[in-house]
Amino acid sequence: MDMLNRIRFSGFSDEISPIFSEQLRVLQKLEIGYLEMRGVDGKNVDSLTPEEVRSAREKLQEAGIQVSAIGSPIGKIGIRDDFAAHFEVFRRVVETAHTLSCRDIRMFSFYMPKGEDPLNYRSEVLERLLRLKEYAKKEDVRLLHENEKGIYGNTAPRCLDLMNELYDENFGCTFDFANFVQCGQDTQAAFSLLEPFIQYVHVKDALFENGQVVLPGTGDGALLPLFRALDEKGYAGFFSMEPHLTDFAGFAALELGEAEKKASPAQGETAFTAAYLCARGLMSL
Repeated sequence: MDMLNRIRFSGFSDEISPIFSEQLRVLQKLEIGYLEMRGVDGKNVDSLTPEEVRSAREKLQEAGIQVSAIGSPIGKIGIRDDFAAHFEVFRRVVETAHTLSCRDIRMFSFYMPKGEDPLNYRSEVLERLLRLKEYAKKEDVRLLHENEKGIYGNTAPRCLDLMNELYDENFGCTFDFANFVQCGQDTQAAFSLLEPFIQYVHVKDALFENGQVVLPGTGDGALLPLFRALDEKGYAGFFSMEPHLTDFAGFAALELGEAEKKASPAQGETAFTAAYLCARGLMSL
């Protein structure tokens, strides 16, 4: 595929190690010039102090690595939770993005009450997202909505609803293969709906049978045909590795306390490297 000459690889390097210097060492070893910042020395990116962000920036500059996106947890609260307090967290995340010379911020569309129809909360979701987008426009950053289990935008049709309402230069779509599989969504059908809005890609695969996360290309995410489809469209954005093949610091919190089945107990560097090589291998087919 010509895509290898166009796309840029990045990744959630906190899956390599909670230690930031180790994350950078492995990325340098793999010749990956970007990371999607989520965890730094055991702290989530949204809780870093300004001093810690500046320290991370210095280490990134020394390593010759840039930040492709802030892997923030913005929007990963319940739709009934305090939005005012969450908005203040968002403001800090935006400042972190500025300090790291990064324009893109990954985010979500709020957890829905279990057993209730998400459409009952559509207006509240849109109102909150619009407030976030307006601030993003003011600060010249871009919000990238990721499909995720349990949130309003967990299915492709509801992701499309959000894009139809909000898509512009400050609001786009991150496409996550495994998350769609874990929600029972056909990724090729999801891609057909969302392709015009996709600005960023998370490389992660899973099985329909039990939701288990597996190496890219070995699950039900249809990564190979969709890589080819992206190639045909001339996609030139980021492919961000998110292996989820082993436990890592903060994982339980990221999954709202729910266990996620992993393919193996591989160590972080081994799992990340294997996933990266699988993704590159798919592109050579």
